[in-house]
Amino acid sequence: MFDRVREDIDCVFARDPAARNRFEVLTTYPGLHALWLHRLAHWLWGRGLRWPARFIAYLSRFLTGVEIHPGARIGRRFFIDHGMGVVIGETAQIGDDCTLYHGVTLGGTTWEKGKRHPTLENDVVVGAGAKILGPITMGRGARIGSNSVVVKDVPAGATVVGIPGRVVGADAERRRETAARIGFAAYGLRDDLPDPVSRSLDAVLDHVEAIEERMARLMATLQELGVSADPREDAKATGPRDETRP
Repeated sequence: MFDRVREDIDCVFARDPAARNRFEVLTTYPGLHALWLHRLAHWLWGRGLRWPARFIAYLSRFLTGVEIHPGARIGRRFFIDHGMGVVIGETAQIGDDCTLYHGVTLGGTTWEKGKRHPTLENDVVVGAGAKILGPITMGRGARIGSNSVVVKDVPAGATVVGIPGRVVGADAERRRETAARIGFAAYGLRDDLPDPVSRSLDAVLDHVEAIEERMARLMATLQELGVSADPREDAKATGPRDETRP
């Protein structure tokens, strides 16, 4: 048990540069207190002692501002930074080395029994205020941006932002290639600009790429029909124009 406590404290030092010493972490980090109380509540829940488990979870919420259902399954080295407003539902599953910031919800989208809360695989980071809803899976190493609302599975290693949440890594790389090809300075791809500007410029790049694809298909169709799409070749085929003719 003490090894697990030491492991929990060590993971705080690894992820929070504000942590100064073990006594401070042990006594003033509500995310740790919520985790330790949850382990006790989960142990009682697994042995059929449902009311005592729920009461400990209720007490934990009162003391820490973190609400974790006793039925939730949480792995090792789990860290809740700041903690206030975090909600983790009954059927949520969290792997090892995951990090949640304040205001995160791992919630459900149905009133039916059964698996209805998210699964976070190992090394997932969820930013402040993000909502992950439903029996979906966040792949290993996924990063969920602050205030995102995620309702679909996220592949391993992906970064998700927005409402509804969308994977940004692959699209950003494709847009960079389009911008470089047309000689456009893609300010919308910079991380320090407001999101509405970024989305507007991303839409322009997507539109340019769609036009290029349609033009490529049109050129291929014309070539199959034996029609040249190059005006210079048409001029060669018809000969020089007689400027004296009306």
